[in-house]
Amino acid sequence: MEGQLAPIYDQVLRRNPGEAEFHQAVREVFESLAPVLTKNPEYADAAILERICEPERQIIFRVPWVDDQGHVQINRGFRVEFNSALGPFKGGLRFHPSVYLGIVKFLGFEQIFKNSLTGMPIGGGKGGSDFDPRGKSDAEVMRFCQSFMTELYRHIGEYTDVPAGDIGVGGREIGYLFGQYKRITNRYESGVLTGKGLSWGGSLVRTEATGYGTVFFANEMLGTKNDTLEGKRVVISGSGNVAIYAAQKAQQLGANVVALSDSSGYVLDEKGIDIETIRQVKEIERGRVSDYAERRGAQFVAKGNIWELQADIALPCATQNELDLDSAKLLIAGGVKVVAEGANMPTTPDALAAFQDAGVLFAPGKAANAGGVATSALEMQQNASRDAWTFDYTEQRLQSIMKNIHKNCATTAEKYGQPGNYVAGANIAGFTKVADAMIAQGVI
Repeated sequence: MEGQLAPIYDQVLRRNPGEAEFHQAVREVFESLAPVLTKNPEYADAAILERICEPERQIIFRVPWVDDQGHVQINRGFRVEFNSALGPFKGGLRFHPSVYLGIVKFLGFEQIFKNSLTGMPIGGGKGGSDFDPRGKSDAEVMRFCQSFMTELYRHIGEYTDVPAGDIGVGGREIGYLFGQYKRITNRYESGVLTGKGLSWGGSLVRTEATGYGTVFFANEMLGTKNDTLEGKRVVISGSGNVAIYAAQKAQQLGANVVALSDSSGYVLDEKGIDIETIRQVKEIERGRVSDYAERRGAQFVAKGNIWELQADIALPCATQNELDLDSAKLLIAGGVKVVAEGANMPTTPDALAAFQDAGVLFAPGKAANAGGVATSALEMQQNASRDAWTFDYTEQRLQSIMKNIHKNCATTAEKYGQPGNYVAGANIAGFTKVADAMIAQGVI
């Protein structure tokens, strides 16, 4: 952090106290932008950095609901509409006990640049609640979602703000949320939410998109070294939507995915993760990776660090700051070649620096996991045209978008004298497109 960036960052700290994840996300972007401000002084003159760090709108609301025992429960709901310079706000909803304003703002800030990189006309936003769907009945989840949407509906719309899923928000939750939106507004506005069921406006490949896109990006990075995923040993943290479909696509491209994890520990399956078994355990039964290990005769390590395993390719697909410096050193010692973030900011700053110093190809989440929101935008296109595309066609669109993101990041990094630095390339490419749009639209 240097020059005119330092006082702006200090202002972010003062205005947003106690929001550590948001501070980290802002700093990570700012550390790439010094050469951009030198080359484009109009960004400083128009106070673009100060404005881009301040959400256009922050909404916090009470979510009361009644559990199956008849007791009234209270949760807190959030929606941060961060930047609409490129299009309507777009970003997921996260239901998890860890959710507070700082996490929602970090996710929304990252979403600005991620959405910019897709090339699609979508702005950045994020939302969620500290509600935990784990262990709740379907009826309890429905009542919570209906209460949540009873407030949120007045702030969203297909031309205003289009939420999707995230941690804790899958097809079940999106269905309940959409049903309540339709009930309140008396409109079948398909484009107001993405991640919908296939029978009522959803897009093929949307479920798989974030995981698939992460693997497509990793494969593009390997291609710069005349290499591929064929025969590579892959370790993936998490066992939710992103991790499962990253594992599936990596296997389809010839890799051997040997490990997945959840909050209870990790499973090591040297025969290769069986996708249908892990889908049955996690998506249908909502079980733990230990259940998978028991059925497959695989090794389960309770509370273990998955990054202690040797891997050619590491895909952190769980949550923020899960891969720290000690874990990075273990991966580097094990000969890791590629780290691609399937989650949002899962790598700590010192771990990221260690990977770059070691010459590991590193893809930040705002580039590598942009396939999910890109396919959400494709879902919006289909809804707007009352159309439905085939799986193969939609996957081809996704793969083309990820190739373009990779090319844009690599070209931009080289243009600014940092060849191979995908972090700098993603930050600069994502930022400049939004900054130019903000200047064109005036001081708003």
